[in-house]
Amino acid sequence: QVPLVESGGGLVQAGGSLRLSCAASGRTLSSYAMGWFRQAPGKEREFVAAISWSGGSTYYADSVKGRFTISRDNAKNTVYLQMNSLKPEDTAVYYCAAQTDPTKGWTSMDEYDYWGQGTQVTVSS
Repeated sequence: QVPLVESGGGLVQAGGSLRLSCAASGRTLSSYAMGWFRQAPGKEREFVAAISWSGGSTYYADSVKGRFTISRDNAKNTVYLQMNSLKPEDTAVYYCAAQTDPTKGWTSMDEYDYWGQGTQVTVSS
């Protein structure tokens, strides 16, 4: 098991910024690719961004490209999602996930093995 804990969510006005963090307690994340997903009320969970174990490769959903940045600090065992220019449609519960199999893709939920409990992000108009 890899216990993941997200933090950094909250209420922000449209155009504002938030930085989410995902930390692992007792396990290192340095060998795992990591992803962020989100789920809005009444909608399915969707892919947001992913990063390779080294941080050298990243991938984003078209809806957040140019506004969100995923990064990681393996020394701190933490993955981040910097969210800028937030829009009301970014309102969702945001989840981080860890992938143990490097042969898998990054954009589907079933490609990840461990999940956090989520953190709420609310963007007001």
